[in-house]
Amino acid sequence: MSAPSSTPPVQEEKQAPENEGLAGNTGLEIAGPTPSSSRFQVDLVAEAASAADKTPSTDSTLASGDKATPEGSEPAAGGEAKGRFRVVNFMDPSGASPPEVVPAEGFQNGDTVMSEGSLHSSTGGQHHYHYDTHTNTYYLRTFGHNTIDAVPNIDFYRQSAAPLGDKLIRPTLSELHDELDKEPFEDGFANGDELSPAEEAAAKEAAEPKGAVKFGWIKGVLVRCMLNIWGVMLFIRMSWIVGQAGIVLSCVIVLMATVVTTITGLSTSAIATNGFVRGGGAYYLISRSLGPEFGGSIGLIFAFANAVAVAMYVVGFAETVVELLGVNEINDIRIIGTITIILLLGISMAGMEWEAKAQIFLLVVLITAIFNYFIGSFIPLKSKESQGFFGYDSAIMMENMGPDFRGTESFFSVFAIFFPAATGILAGANISGDLSDPQLAIPRGTLLAILITGIVYLGVAISTGSCIVRDATGNGNDTLSTQFMANCTDAACKFGYDFSYCKGDDGHYNCRYGLQNDFQVMSIVSGFSPIITAGIFSATLSSALASLVSAPKVFQALCKDNIYPGLEMFAKGYGKNNEPLRGYILTFCIALAFILIAQLNIIAPIISNFFLASYALINFSVFHASLANSPGWRPSFKFYNMWVSLAGAVLCCVVMFVINWWAALMTNVIVMGLYIYVSYKKPDVNWGSSTQALTYHQALTHSLHLSSVEDHIKNFRPQCLVMTGYPNSRPALLHLVHAFTKNVGLMICGHVRTGSRRPNFKELSNDQTRYQRWLLKNETKAFYTPVFADDMRQGTQYLLQAAGLGRLRPNTLVIGYKSDWRDGDMMNVETYIHMIHDAFDFQYGSVVFRLKEGLDVSHISEQDDLLSSQEKTSGMKDVVVSIDMKDSDGDSSKPLSKATSVQNSPAMQKGQVECLFTPVVVHKSPQRLNVADQRLLDASQLFKRKQGKGTVDVWWLFDDGGLTLLIPYLLTNKKKWKDCKIRVFIGGKINRIDHDRRAMATLLSKFRIDFSDINVLGDINTKPKKENVTAFEEMIEPYRLNEDDMEQDTAEAQKASEPWRITDNELELYRAKTNRQIRLNELLKEHSSTANLIVMSMPLARKGAVSSALYMSWLETLSKDLPPLLLVRGNHQSVLTFYS
Repeated sequence: MSAPSSTPPVQEEKQAPENEGLAGNTGLEIAGPTPSSSRFQVDLVAEAASAADKTPSTDSTLASGDKATPEGSEPAAGGEAKGRFRVVNFMDPSGASPPEVVPAEGFQNGDTVMSEGSLHSSTGGQHHYHYDTHTNTYYLRTFGHNTIDAVPNIDFYRQSAAPLGDKLIRPTLSELHDELDKEPFEDGFANGDELSPAEEAAAKEAAEPKGAVKFGWIKGVLVRCMLNIWGVMLFIRMSWIVGQAGIVLSCVIVLMATVVTTITGLSTSAIATNGFVRGGGAYYLISRSLGPEFGGSIGLIFAFANAVAVAMYVVGFAETVVELLGVNEINDIRIIGTITIILLLGISMAGMEWEAKAQIFLLVVLITAIFNYFIGSFIPLKSKESQGFFGYDSAIMMENMGPDFRGTESFFSVFAIFFPAATGILAGANISGDLSDPQLAIPRGTLLAILITGIVYLGVAISTGSCIVRDATGNGNDTLSTQFMANCTDAACKFGYDFSYCKGDDGHYNCRYGLQNDFQVMSIVSGFSPIITAGIFSATLSSALASLVSAPKVFQALCKDNIYPGLEMFAKGYGKNNEPLRGYILTFCIALAFILIAQLNIIAPIISNFFLASYALINFSVFHASLANSPGWRPSFKFYNMWVSLAGAVLCCVVMFVINWWAALMTNVIVMGLYIYVSYKKPDVNWGSSTQALTYHQALTHSLHLSSVEDHIKNFRPQCLVMTGYPNSRPALLHLVHAFTKNVGLMICGHVRTGSRRPNFKELSNDQTRYQRWLLKNETKAFYTPVFADDMRQGTQYLLQAAGLGRLRPNTLVIGYKSDWRDGDMMNVETYIHMIHDAFDFQYGSVVFRLKEGLDVSHISEQDDLLSSQEKTSGMKDVVVSIDMKDSDGDSSKPLSKATSVQNSPAMQKGQVECLFTPVVVHKSPQRLNVADQRLLDASQLFKRKQGKGTVDVWWLFDDGGLTLLIPYLLTNKKKWKDCKIRVFIGGKINRIDHDRRAMATLLSKFRIDFSDINVLGDINTKPKKENVTAFEEMIEPYRLNEDDMEQDTAEAQKASEPWRITDNELELYRAKTNRQIRLNELLKEHSSTANLIVMSMPLARKGAVSSALYMSWLETLSKDLPPLLLVRGNHQSVLTFYS
């Protein structure tokens, strides 16, 4: 909304301390207009006023032709500048700037920010303010000209203050476009860039203190991913996999796992390079792509999986230590595991820098162990031959080329055992908040780690299969004699060993050595076996450490977004790196609980499935974003394909079921449960997800498709343009129409803004956003559409013509009954009646709703509870606004009366009130409403409650196409109205009542509309009671022209100036119709006085023949003193059919 013409007191109060602060930094008062609080940075051109020399010669120091501001204009200029454009002045903290000037930091030629060192120019550090008193504008030098129009700059596009630079706010369109004598609109984020609570929290995180440790792509991503992927599997399971599956299938298993992880790595790279990445890893990537529902689901289970993975790796380490010690007690595993995790927790809480150093050390040990194995494989020793190691030989390689699955093992069971070794590719992405450049580090580090680890796994598979036999006894005496050499076919026979009796007569193998039997065979092959043991320790501890860091980081990001209430305490960070110490403690407790179990064979597949679910959703995110075709999807990483990503998502799901089908089902159930919970809670976040983009894309596609299809009677829906004004000003009208349009048809809340003031379109746009949010908050499925117009009729015509889109356009106008029509200007009645005529001209149906208590509750200040809590800002609860109605808008809803709450004021925007309102601060205390207002407030909530047992009486007197019957049918299908029965009333002749009842019953049965009763009104044409006729004549008397009592010319002139007046001829011509309305009111009181709702055919008045006053009198007479009444008239096109 527009700023007031004079600076509000609030702004003046804010400016004073800021100006004092500016002066305090320099010890001088700034000459000329004083810049106010931060707006946008500019390089100010100032008056070169030197304290030592105030002579005209100082003009020579001015920048290229700029003139100094006359001293006499300074006070006036300063006063006019208040509330205008705000300029940031960055003072030299050292205080070394010359006392004569105020240095200003800002744009130089509009595109670069000056450093402190460049503040002092060749003119002795004097920068010049130039203030134009004609335009009240601070100027910026751009392309050599004075203008506040700024050139493109990255700082305009930041969401918040960040380490890479400060957020600047570009000049608003209002500041550039509005008339010079008009104040700009209030300051705010351009282009709707207001931050949600979650983004504000992220903004605080982004503004990190100096000294925060940031990692590059090698230490931050490559090292972590390699350590996580090279797990225990490399040393104690890879050789066994080769023994079972053979070299070929082992390579296939490694390649299959690598394909899944590579596709996921490509998808991760695409998402990570589609904008600035904050902390949170997989959770951040998924939530910002697919929205909070999927992101919140995966974030919780991913953090939990990482926490339990710590326990897995620590137990693996403890088991190895226990075996080395020669004991095998479960309590020993618990003790060693507990000590280990305490040490790891200490390293993690010491800070990311210490943890990174530990990871580097562990990587060195791990790489040393790998090289130790490969070096040892080229050094065959006689002492190792009995254990199955003979060095590289083609015979051994050929023998191990094919599979030899034993027991219950199969290809997929072996694959399920290997795949968890590949689930470490997100280790680097999980600490995305601690990376110096996540967009570069995540793609490069992750993909290179997958490549290196994949090559090593393939190398180990081929190496072990080429130099170690499957079975060996370990007995050096099992050599072949010369006579049996010819009959031996095993590869070991070539070296003089006979291991054939490893296979017993019962088919079981009973040897202890070889690929199939010895998990520690790589230690035998290696050059120095203790290094392999150190490698196993390194692999387990590094993976445990990576998971111990990942889980709190992901959980902290999840808690900061406040998706799950009650977890906010874990969002707090400590120290320069914003370490989640509380998250570390929680992760420690979860891991310790599972370590004490010390048996994770059941939990392990669930964790693998949790990781795979994350991978599947990352892949699906890329497919979804590409499918949505959003202009915001512009990843700088181009080596991805939407269909490959979809295939990757499907592969991940397949692998989940291959590894463990029941764990996969459990994972899906948990994800869907969390998804449903988050969807139900509807967190207040807006991340521009691909779900929103796809929703728009589908809506646009379906709208266009719908426009190409002709309407059909069977698909008719009442699509209502409801003239509610502000949606919260007429709750009863809103609730009733919503009752029969919800999930059935379109509902648009129309609002015509009128008034003599200049239209404020910014305010209109803000109101549109605000009240649309109010509708959503109150679960009302409708659209709010305000327009500016000269009068109500013109605004309604605008809406009748332009509201909606394609086939999603209104076909029915719904208005509230004008109950105060006799109290005001009769030209308003003329406008009101013409709105109904215009609706019929546009082929709309028309509905008028009357509630005897009234509809408009906007003048009741206690109706604050109708607004959502989101609309109430702090400091507004104690404000009542007195308004001069002569200066305010003449809105269709008249939402403002002499005393109304600020919440209902259209001028309320971001806690500010227009200056034409006089704020009166009072202490809000419970005020007793008068009886009429209390009844009005109670009646306004009538249709929000469930309707008890009762009736909906349908007075279907004239066939309008069926709309009069369709609306009550739709109403009674709703849950709140299901206890109400439909009673149908029709007109007829006294001698044909049974015939007419049967005919109507047949028609209703063909329409498949249930009814409880049909009443034929045989006495509908009976003359009304004399007292009612007299009351009608008394009502219309003030509005009659009485042309018989005046000259013809005078009568014609008065009729022309007051077209609403009722002529004698008109009154006589429509006497029968008048009597019918009086009689119908008598019948309505007789038959339907206890109905929950009456739906009745609305009488028509021929345009140009019936005056507005007479028509309004008909409606008044027909509908007075009755239960809630809907007067309905369709456009006489069929909306019901009995054909299939």
